[in-house]
Amino acid sequence: MSALVGLRDAEERDLPAVHEIYQHYVRTSTCTYQLEPDDLEATRVWFAQHDPARHPIVVAESAGTVVGWGSLSPYRARAGYAHTVENSVYVDHRRHGQGIGSALLAALIERARAIGHHAILAGIDGEQTASVRLHEKHGFEKVAHLREVGSKFGRWLDVIYMELLLSSG
Repeated sequence: MSALVGLRDAEERDLPAVHEIYQHYVRTSTCTYQLEPDDLEATRVWFAQHDPARHPIVVAESAGTVVGWGSLSPYRARAGYAHTVENSVYVDHRRHGQGIGSALLAALIERARAIGHHAILAGIDGEQTASVRLHEKHGFEKVAHLREVGSKFGRWLDVIYMELLLSSG
């Protein structure tokens, strides 16, 4: 990662940039199965459902501009899943290949350990080989391959689930 990029917890002021980064992928990619762009208010609602103590959102910033973000979200609502989270990492499409995604994922893993989560899951579109490689680099293992469970851009899509266990026990 460039020495000019720093990581910090997301703040309300970051939401327009977080929103724009994500909406690019909604419009152009299978890395999210959201089919239609939404408005900034939807991002505000999503942000309010996270908190630094259990489910942080981290941004990567360069020269005062947010160039990527990552989050830990609840895996499921039932109490028995409280120590399992799902990660998301999105980097400004103009900043790929600079180590930003790797830095964000490493920070999320560190935060998950500090919080006391036990497992991190990643649901990745089967065509997103760069995301699979990123997660493998950080110790995630493929635990499932679900065939044709999503659709976007007029075709059926597979989802690969990857998992990182943070503690034994």
